[in-house]
Amino acid sequence: MDTNLTGRKALVTGGARGIGASIARTLAARGADVVITYSASSEAAEKVVSEIRATGRQAYAVKADAGDKGEARQGVRDAVEHLGGLDIVVNNAGNGWFESFMDASDEHIESTLDVNIGGVLYTTHEALKYLGEGGRVISIGSVVAEHAPFAGLTVIATAKAALVGFTKALARDLGGRGVTVNVVQPGPIDPDGVRATGEMASLSAPTSLGRFGTAEEVAELVAWVASDAASFVTGTALTVDGGWTA
Repeated sequence: MDTNLTGRKALVTGGARGIGASIARTLAARGADVVITYSASSEAAEKVVSEIRATGRQAYAVKADAGDKGEARQGVRDAVEHLGGLDIVVNNAGNGWFESFMDASDEHIESTLDVNIGGVLYTTHEALKYLGEGGRVISIGSVVAEHAPFAGLTVIATAKAALVGFTKALARDLGGRGVTVNVVQPGPIDPDGVRATGEMASLSAPTSLGRFGTAEEVAELVAWVASDAASFVTGTALTVDGGWTA
């Protein structure tokens, strides 16, 4: 089935770096025009935009903090203004801290929930004003929603588990509109190619393949979910983890 995204208009939150930047570039490579949001690094965001524009696709960067509901909603409106519509929403913006729950500050707890849950809800709620038949809502979750192999994951696991419930319930709400809703759950990913030799190197050991995944491997799955090839896939958590949860 067709995985071409020519003519589609996509919003990728948190698209200036890592997995988000790779998703934006991959969607554009398949033919989509893209808006990315960022919260801090305008230089990194503009670099991604320039790379996409060099391929002949439209691309824009919009400053919007996913943890602020007003900015999250405005990011969607800005994307629609730039692109003239919206077909694909990728809720990629996320944050979190590896720390004992007993030691977690209120600031860390609130920020994690505001960005990973609130940002997804408010971005999607606003986007549904514009998504029509064939629309796609794709959230980037984590395998820690289902599997917490070590301590220090309580708050981020809670947030990512909420995305699974959100995805399944919203898929029921939107089925009649022809809009699909899915969550992609990466395992240990090395987006910059530096973790394999750093303090996090041991995270690759539990995978069946014995290595970290790449941001591009996550992005390829997102692009497939965004395409017509995945038109019968909705309300599903799709894991890309090299067998980490096998």
